[in-house]
Amino acid sequence: MNGDNKELNAPEPAPPQLSESEMFARRRAGLDRWREMGVAPYGGAFETDGKISDVRGRHQEGQEVVVRAAGRITAIRDMGKSSFLDIRDFSGRIQVYVQKNVVGDDAYAQFRLLDIGDFIGVCGSLFLTRKGELSIKTSSFKLLSKALRFLPEKWHGLADVEQRYRQRYLDLIMNEQSVAVFRKRLDIIRQIRAFLSGRDFLEVETPMLQPIPGGAQARPFETFYNALNSKMYMRIAPELYLKRLLVGGFNKIFELNRNFRNEGMSRRHNPEFTMIEIYQAYGDCRTMMELVESLISSIAEKINGSKMIEKADGTKIDLSTPWRRLDYDDAVKGVAGPDWFTLDKAAKIAKASSLGLEVGGMTEGEITHEVYEKAVEPTLIQPTFVTRLPVELVPLAKRCADDPSKVDVFELEINGQEIAPGYSELNDPAEQKERFSLQQGEIQDAGKTDQDFLAALEHGMPPAGGMGIGIDRLVMLLTGAESIRDVIFFPQLRQK
Repeated sequence: MNGDNKELNAPEPAPPQLSESEMFARRRAGLDRWREMGVAPYGGAFETDGKISDVRGRHQEGQEVVVRAAGRITAIRDMGKSSFLDIRDFSGRIQVYVQKNVVGDDAYAQFRLLDIGDFIGVCGSLFLTRKGELSIKTSSFKLLSKALRFLPEKWHGLADVEQRYRQRYLDLIMNEQSVAVFRKRLDIIRQIRAFLSGRDFLEVETPMLQPIPGGAQARPFETFYNALNSKMYMRIAPELYLKRLLVGGFNKIFELNRNFRNEGMSRRHNPEFTMIEIYQAYGDCRTMMELVESLISSIAEKINGSKMIEKADGTKIDLSTPWRRLDYDDAVKGVAGPDWFTLDKAAKIAKASSLGLEVGGMTEGEITHEVYEKAVEPTLIQPTFVTRLPVELVPLAKRCADDPSKVDVFELEINGQEIAPGYSELNDPAEQKERFSLQQGEIQDAGKTDQDFLAALEHGMPPAGGMGIGIDRLVMLLTGAESIRDVIFFPQLRQK
């Protein structure tokens, strides 16, 4: 056995220099050959001992352990009368060793028809090669699915970033780092649900298709519902429906699902994105601060083993609590000058221009918020709650008791981007109706207001705290991804 083992970690030979059409034709010929031998190239079920990481975990030193494993072939090394290959699934890789004198002449002839990309099932015993490589000494195998197209060349993978997004399945096959990011994403979502369940929050579902989109100021996607003969909208936020559930007596609720906004795309924006919205009756803005601090810091420690995140440039973000609180006006004055709010509009335009901002045609409030979003927000790397925003920016939040021009809210900023807004929710139906009438937005401009939501408030909604967390941005933060497209399986792209 040792004489064969010395070659088990030999490099894979270079692929033949064939055109894509020639390679496809070669695979089709191989497919026909399998059928001629009476083998179904797209086989049925194959019982395994779990995912490949589970199979690896069954190894016991000094004991023969027989296993059944399945996966995609990602490498083949042919040594004549023996061969070995790598099979992989989302959990990892294992080496498979095949000897002609073990499986027999006919089976070995079939084995040599396998190609990189094919799915196979194998049965055999676990052993360690001389170099310590855990492998399966195969006693039998089965072709489960034939791949007709070649995978990208092993050593270079998908160099075209856009191709990685358009053909994510190839990215996941070739790029272990991408798999690791998405495994973390799934774990983060699982941990969020577990955290909230542990605090007695109930997960609920509300409509994605709505007659009037509300809960945010954004352009919706439109569609038409034939059965009702009416225009409908993909939701921009679930807020107004979740508050109806507060009215109905569900005191601690959350929804983790998709929102849709018909707006631009960037490294931080995708028109279809994942949000979680959380509401707690008898709470307020500060209740939500404590909740999101505990949620994110605890998940970071569970996912990464630390509350400290180190960015690619070496910058460290400390998620240890408590987090900084910063008044919105103070934040703006910190970059625009202490006299900002005493300046007239012309002076504000001049100052904003000196900061490199284009603010033509904006109101004074919009100019101030442009300064905040473009000159303040990118500087807030460490976790910061920016509080007490202007009332016109947040029409669904309560006013501050000491200053009715402000609302009792926060925007949680980490790594220069908003991760979560949180409110003391407005539950006064008369004021809500007035604020809706003043809100600028496409739906309000069309003369549409959600009268059913106002009627729900008139039935009485308890005081409550609420917030939303952008899941995609949170995953970016906790994985170090630079683009939102790197944490969404299938991001939106311009059609070819």
